[in-house]
Amino acid sequence: QVQLAESGGGLVQAGDSLRLSCAASGRTFRTYAMGWFRQAPGKERAFVAGINRNGGSTYYGDPAKGRFTISRDNAKNTVYLQMNSLKPEDTAVYYCAAGVNMPKYDYWGQGTQVTVFS
Repeated sequence: QVQLAESGGGLVQAGDSLRLSCAASGRTFRTYAMGWFRQAPGKERAFVAGINRNGGSTYYGDPAKGRFTISRDNAKNTVYLQMNSLKPEDTAVYYCAAGVNMPKYDYWGQGTQVTVFS
């Protein structure tokens, strides 16, 4: 089992950047594929980005392509989401998730709020 804690959200202006972090507990972090999802008010949760166990492969949802970058540091048990050129439509609660067998994610964090104003 793994516990996840997101941080790094905040209130930013359109065009700004943010880096989200997700710290995982336990010694088995490197055995999980990791992902970022987001949920905007009144909308379903949406896939943002994913990364495999060793960080060698990454995947992005359409809104993230070209602007967001997912990475991980297995020595620090942390996965990151670098978000550039933020837009008001990126406003959402961002969640990180861990999974053993993709595409199913088994563990979720509590989320961090990102608000982008124009």
